Amino acid sequence: MKNLLLVTCSIVALGAVAPAFGADLAAQPVYKAPPPQVAAAIYDWSGLYIGINGGWGFSDATGGTLGGHIGYRQQMGQAVFGIEGQGNWADFSGSNVSTTFALNTNRSTTDAFGLITGLIGYTSNNVLLYAKGGAAVTSNTHQVTSTLTGLASTDNTRLGAAVGAGVEVGFAPNWSVGVEYDHLFMPDANVSFTTAAGVVATDRIRQDFDLLTLRLNYKFSPPVLKY
Repeated sequence: MKNLLLVTCSIVALGAVAPAFGADLAAQPVYKAPPPQVAAAIYDWSGLYIGINGGWGFSDATGGTLGGHIGYRQQMGQAVFGIEGQGNWADFSGSNVSTTFALNTNRSTTDAFGLITGLIGYTSNNVLLYAKGGAAVTSNTHQVTSTLTGLASTDNTRLGAAVGAGVEVGFAPNWSVGVEYDHLFMPDANVSFTTAAGVVATDRIRQDFDLLTLRLNYKFSPPVLKY
């Protein structure tokens, strides 16, 4: 009888403690895994692109220019390598007193030019800084005006070199805008004319000029998300 009473009291005591123990378990915090981190999109400069450009040329000959370009770039880490071809209409003209013949005035005009250049750059996401260099070709007209012999003129195409640098910013998955400076190293042009004494003389006309252009590009391959 005494054992039965002890068992009964134990069961009653256990029943009283169980709800409190369960309440303590329910109050324990539940662990939740942190939300996954989403990586920011990284702009990829790799791919074929086309674009338009326009701006100003200045030096001994000054004026406006408008044209187009096409190229391909490959990004490797933060380095970018590429090649580009560019063709522009131009209206560069200028004149100066001849350094060879004081009575002569030299005048040159450039109506078109083209560039084939290689590119190397450094990118920080959608911003690209680059330098470029390569070959240049210009279509020109050169004139010598002499108070003694009148006017002499020649048309020619000159081959030279070009170096430049620029910055470009991607503002949409396939679009970018930039500004570029270039210097064209062109050989001086020789213009021959006949003097009053019937002697054929040659004068030299300087041809180097600088370019400052704005550029708008469309890249055919879309950017790739990297994590």
